[in-house]
Amino acid sequence: MCKFWVRKMLVIYPLHPLPIAIFTTKNQIQDLQRQRVERVGFLSFDSIDSMGPVRGVKRRRKTERKVEHNASASGSVEKDESGDWWVEFSKRIGGHLSLSKGLDKFESVFKISRKTFNYICSLVKDDMMAKPGQFSFSNGKALSLNDQVGIALRRLCSGESLLTIGDAFGLNHSTVSQVTWRFVEAMEERGLHHLKWPTEAEMNEIKSKFEKIRGFPNCCGAIDITHIMMCLPLADPSTRVWCDREKNHSMLLQVIVDPDMRFRDVVTGWPGQMSDSMVLQSSNFFKLCEKGKRLNGKKIELSKGTEVGEYVIGDLGFPLLPWLITPYPGKDLPEPKCEFNRRHFATRLVAQRALTRLKEMWKIIQGVMWRPDKHRLPRIILVCCLLHNIVIDMEDEVQDEMSLSHHHDSGYRQQICESVDMTASILRDKLSLYLSKRPPS
Repeated sequence: MCKFWVRKMLVIYPLHPLPIAIFTTKNQIQDLQRQRVERVGFLSFDSIDSMGPVRGVKRRRKTERKVEHNASASGSVEKDESGDWWVEFSKRIGGHLSLSKGLDKFESVFKISRKTFNYICSLVKDDMMAKPGQFSFSNGKALSLNDQVGIALRRLCSGESLLTIGDAFGLNHSTVSQVTWRFVEAMEERGLHHLKWPTEAEMNEIKSKFEKIRGFPNCCGAIDITHIMMCLPLADPSTRVWCDREKNHSMLLQVIVDPDMRFRDVVTGWPGQMSDSMVLQSSNFFKLCEKGKRLNGKKIELSKGTEVGEYVIGDLGFPLLPWLITPYPGKDLPEPKCEFNRRHFATRLVAQRALTRLKEMWKIIQGVMWRPDKHRLPRIILVCCLLHNIVIDMEDEVQDEMSLSHHHDSGYRQQICESVDMTASILRDKLSLYLSKRPPS
């Protein structure tokens, strides 16, 4: 069992006038793991080298197929449809669309540019067109590659029901479901190279960018967790594990984010009943860090005789560890600690913004999902994360036009984890002293 469970029993409670205490023991986390394994597939995508579903999700064997981020998609669209496909397609949804400010109709429908759309088509073409003519509109016309990708993207980015999408495009709702799922499977096969742990050169650039935000040296990422809410039958005892501390049914998504809001590590599938620290402790990322196989790059010198290794930063819901730096808890702190917390918040804000953008762009995971298939939901969440990264990798300007109108976990109170590693506590004090000597950012 991981180290901080031996050091101290974990105590978590939300910041609230009437705090709720949740005492989590080793047996409880094992029980939760066992219950979750019986109910849903769990996905942990820590890097390309250690990717894949764990305990329960059936996946086809991955075939290596590298596609450059800036690859031309000119060959991804069949010649006879490249010119007039969008004209025909857009007529089907003319009365079902409100245009977004600053975006043309294509961008309002799909929340991405034509360039990114064509690139996605190039990724999934072989899988989506393996059985051409399998799907058709109500008038009998077969769905082209662009039709299928367009329908799947519209389902994911609008969050509209299968019936609404089907009515808009002249399709049976079961066809919308099958096309969307085929797209999800194809993206899992072909898009995973957009989700990977940074190389040494990339990490050096990430550290430099994080330091420029508010001065944190050798910082490699920001970690955060969000809830994907679901509407599940209350009468079913098996749904209790999904009930979170705010009395919602939810599935958790943990991400580690770089300064460009790109996801570098994704873990999803855990039930809402689990605390943030439990999700972390159950992740492959945690195990790799504890074994010294991740965040094991060069240390830098803060002052004579004081070094700091690589680390990520997170909020008070996570334990304070040598490789995970959290803010100082409490109020009425001395000014150096307050300044540390201000810098810490401003730096980790990138993770909050990334999750907010994820839910804003891919609205299927933004609201409350009506009785979703909990075996498929982790894979849908993963594909939304892949699409989020693709938009960044393609330098898609549409993302800059989108407003971030809400907090990714609106209505959820801050958790506090009281697990503290003493070595990490000393390190945090040294970081605080180092930052106090630097001019405010």
